[in-house]
Amino acid sequence: MNPTSTSKRILSVDIFRGMTIVLMILVNTPGTWNSIYAPFKHAVWHGCTPTDLVFPFFLFIVGTSIVLAYSSKKKNKSFKTYIKIFSRAAKLVVLGLFLAGFLVKFPFFKPFSELRLPGVLQRIGLVFFIATLLYLQSNWKTLLFIFVFILVGYWLLMTQIPIHGELPLLTKESNLAAYLDLKILTQAHIWKPEYDPEGLLSTLPSIATAIMGMFLGFLLKQDHYSKKQKLTYSIAIGIISILAGSLWSVVFPLNKALWTSSFVLYTGGWAFIIYSVIYYLTEIAHLKKWGIPFIYYGSNAISVYFLSSFIAKTFYLTHLPNGQTPHSFLYNTFFTSWISIPKLSSLMYAFSVILIYYFLARFLYKKKIFIKV
Repeated sequence: MNPTSTSKRILSVDIFRGMTIVLMILVNTPGTWNSIYAPFKHAVWHGCTPTDLVFPFFLFIVGTSIVLAYSSKKKNKSFKTYIKIFSRAAKLVVLGLFLAGFLVKFPFFKPFSELRLPGVLQRIGLVFFIATLLYLQSNWKTLLFIFVFILVGYWLLMTQIPIHGELPLLTKESNLAAYLDLKILTQAHIWKPEYDPEGLLSTLPSIATAIMGMFLGFLLKQDHYSKKQKLTYSIAIGIISILAGSLWSVVFPLNKALWTSSFVLYTGGWAFIIYSVIYYLTEIAHLKKWGIPFIYYGSNAISVYFLSSFIAKTFYLTHLPNGQTPHSFLYNTFFTSWISIPKLSSLMYAFSVILIYYFLARFLYKKKIFIKV
């Protein structure tokens, strides 16, 4: 975020982005994975918890940001523009692969034969790249067609393409996305033996999530609408999408790991609703001070997320002379020693991590240091 152009920015978008980063850190850095309150867990398979909303929310706001950032380039596209888009996407993929392969001991990186290829940053990079190209080459009607085509096409692929001569059951062991990941990437390069939540085929509907975010961007760019009209349309789209996703889930269950079409509509609908609340508070009620901390996080969103993931992994892999990891030492010394409820101590650890990165994000913002990935 460029502080010199704050007045031209839509603060509600920056706040939404920052809140999403905070939630990503919160759910990714508990004191212990064995003691987590239910809302901060992913659904075991089918279903959708509050935690399952976090990653779709980030891809959603990526789509919104694409419209706001690249609208001036639609008519004056240049080779340089495409190079910058590719460069940014490539950096995200490389950072993701670095996180996946980093080791604290020599040779400091996993052999390629053991490297997980998909990942969160890799998916963000791919979605950003493809979604931006689609935006630059399409109007909203074409994007709506692509959106519907992806959702319906993915539904048909996942439910009508036989695996080993039988229709897939949409279980961990029987679904087309996992089947293709195992065939193409092989078991050595995916997250779990049977599937990867950021696999190849499920990237398609995640692009649809970004396109859904673009629709919010188109709405915000409509200068002939009043702020109250924009709010009304945003709420309406959100409610309709949640209902549509819920109805579709009867035959195509909500599932983050598979990123089902119903999941796209359901999570996108909630993104519209949550954004509407933020929009009302900041743009209509003019209550903006509460959102300042989230603007700090959002101004260096990817950098803060990457650093938090890198340090968390380092804390898990490093071993102190007493045999503990830095993570377990900090958790046991400062949290379990005085909080007797395991889930509460685990949550408080996560909150402390968020607080630490708040001060870092605030420092970078105040010093006008904005690290572009």
